[in-house]
Amino acid sequence: MIYTSPHSNLSNILGTSPEDIDTRAQGSDRILLMAVVMLMMFGVLAVYSSIAYFAESKSTTAFRLVTGHMVKLGIAFVVMLIASKINYHTLAKFSRIGMVISLFLLVAVLMVGTEQFGAKRWLDVGGFSFQPSTVASVALILHVCVLLSEKQEYIKDFKKSFIPIMFWVTLTCALIGVQDFSTAGLLMGICLIIMFIGRVSVLQLGTLVIIAGIGGSLLLSQSEVRQSRIDEYVRQIKDIESSEILQGRGYQAQQAQIAIAKGDLMGVGIGKSSQRDFLPAPYNDFIFAIIAEEYGMIGAMALIFIFTLILIRGVVFISRNAEDTLGALLAIGCTLTIVLYGYVNAGVASGLLPVTGLPMPFVSYGGTSMLFAGLMIGILLNISKHSRERRPVFYG
Repeated sequence: MIYTSPHSNLSNILGTSPEDIDTRAQGSDRILLMAVVMLMMFGVLAVYSSIAYFAESKSTTAFRLVTGHMVKLGIAFVVMLIASKINYHTLAKFSRIGMVISLFLLVAVLMVGTEQFGAKRWLDVGGFSFQPSTVASVALILHVCVLLSEKQEYIKDFKKSFIPIMFWVTLTCALIGVQDFSTAGLLMGICLIIMFIGRVSVLQLGTLVIIAGIGGSLLLSQSEVRQSRIDEYVRQIKDIESSEILQGRGYQAQQAQIAIAKGDLMGVGIGKSSQRDFLPAPYNDFIFAIIAEEYGMIGAMALIFIFTLILIRGVVFISRNAEDTLGALLAIGCTLTIVLYGYVNAGVASGLLPVTGLPMPFVSYGGTSMLFAGLMIGILLNISKHSRERRPVFYG
């Protein structure tokens, strides 16, 4: 009894023998799809509960904003379905073009971008507002995976492999970091993980970490807002004095933790949150706190479990059983992006991480991030269609 497969590059990365694999097309990962639908349902309920105050400030109604949120979810779902039908190798052919367009948009937002909530991260095109950093994040992950898969034969070569990959990573993260330090830091971390799994030299990766550390320190030192967030986080860990609370220091994190504490085990009930009137952007950056308040620890842990389920399906099943190196790396990149955004959002609300402003995919109110989250899930679903099956082939 033996197994057959032609995909030797993937077996080198994932530690499986090419004789152990048989590749065949099949349906998309239904468990992954079910997990995403559950996140969307969580998001609709949480947004409806938390957006009332924001609706009043915009002279509209919560129902109208939630309806808009559901329309955006529907668009993201359609994008996900369309992407699941397009072979990921086809998308890979446009990775370089995507990077060039993304870099152009990142430069454009520095020059003519609009400022919202104290940050210049948005571009307005024909009345439509979006964040170029989200577009660039998806494009960079796709392009890094393409480069890694193309350079596997000489992946340890500094000039032929590391330099070209590092050029795109550092340039993109630097441009994003000027606008959104949190997104740049998380994106850099994801790229490092993908490059490590793609067999890039550890010594070379160490060099990149040093460069990223220096660049991050410079960006932090040039922004009083970023420095204050770090200082507030450190004080929060050590000790919060009553005088600091009265002065409003660390206000966001304090209100989020109050919401979580009020939720206790079972929660106060759907739509009965009181902290939504005190938390800044409870429908986006701190939506996890509203979920924890209304659904309690049980609801919060259920939400974390869904993201963990996506992590398991994406890494353990889809990536490990992908038909080639590109599919494996791309599955890891898409999965980590979705899941880490969710974990970081929950970590900020819980006080485990400093305030970042990162949304929770498919749960937070938003447009651009939701659209590209749908695209990434669609890519994952397409990769799962072409998974390897460990099936015995009998001879004789």
